[in-house]
Amino acid sequence: MAAPVILIGLMSGTSADGISAAAVRFTPSAAPLTPSAAPLAPSAERRAPSPEPRAPSAELLHFLTLDYTPEQRDRLLRAAESGTAAEYARLNYELGAWLAVAARAVIEGAKLAPRDVRAIASHGHTLWHAAPHDTWQAGESAVIAERTGLPVISDFRARDVAAGGQGAPLVAIADRMLFAHPARPRALQNLGGIANVSLVPPAGAGEVSAFDTGPGCAVIDGVVRTLVPSLPYDLDGALASRGAPVAAALEESLADPFFAEAPPKSTGRERFSRDYIARFIARCRAADPGARIEDIVATSVALTARSIAAAYDRFLPADIGDVLLSGGGARNPALVRAIRDALAPRTVRLFSEEFFRDDAKEAVAFALLGWLFLEGRPGNIPHATGAAGARILGKLTPA
Repeated sequence: MAAPVILIGLMSGTSADGISAAAVRFTPSAAPLTPSAAPLAPSAERRAPSPEPRAPSAELLHFLTLDYTPEQRDRLLRAAESGTAAEYARLNYELGAWLAVAARAVIEGAKLAPRDVRAIASHGHTLWHAAPHDTWQAGESAVIAERTGLPVISDFRARDVAAGGQGAPLVAIADRMLFAHPARPRALQNLGGIANVSLVPPAGAGEVSAFDTGPGCAVIDGVVRTLVPSLPYDLDGALASRGAPVAAALEESLADPFFAEAPPKSTGRERFSRDYIARFIARCRAADPGARIEDIVATSVALTARSIAAAYDRFLPADIGDVLLSGGGARNPALVRAIRDALAPRTVRLFSEEFFRDDAKEAVAFALLGWLFLEGRPGNIPHATGAAGARILGKLTPA
């Protein structure tokens, strides 16, 4: 068996909350593991089981989130809507420096020396995603390499798009290799800024269906930041829990043609932008002039939950064994309740109930994509992205 290797996964999601950083040890497996057989790592994080002989086991050694300052968040959100060449160039290099800080912090938190780390796998931050035509993730890899002294694998989405794919969702490969149920179909629902789902067959053996379902936290967070500027998001779902959705505004929002569009499909800030959020708030107030802030936030939560349920009803089979929720939205109790209600009678659980913490999953997934690059193995699932075939994803910036 090949020796274990440690990679750092870096992810800055469309919610623009901060940088997620994960230190992950990958060990190639000769035989599949099961969730019940997966031991506890020293950090008390659960090991992700390997559903196929050539898949690795993934041990989460340490995870952290480096929160963006309000100024950094505003720059990222504004860059997705407008900017000059000078502003984009400056942000790209500065974001590389922020990513390097997160990488160094997670290495230190895992009590590792840089020589223990094989490479950094950085997704960067998506400034534009208009699949199937183009995609752009900022965060200069050369800066990360200079600041950490480690090789960096980055720009994972571009090759899939060049091959005619959407460039998303790329976490589907991790869902198949690391998180499949051994005996029944499983849906893995990520709740980042954008929500995406992977339907994985038992033991990961067979075709994976994966696509973006629509907004995850992007609209919810945008509504909260607009109406309550002192809050970065709805902490513990407190605002939504005190409100009631504005029914007419919700139904009008669910008529967006993206929700009825058949997979493969993906989306981003170019659709669910700050302009979209402003129109959403205006729609709620027009439908109910007496709507409170709590009601508008509750409507945004219902939009995410109902759009996810509509995607399952339209595009996924009925016999899903269970649904695992991950991403930052899994920490919002109001959103989790709304999704459970919308997906009933399906069994909906948190990803952390079976694996490791919910908000670490995407950073671990991009660490896996880095591992696959080093192994010379494809990182996309063409059936999910629409690419012409399997492709090795990423570009290497040497140490």
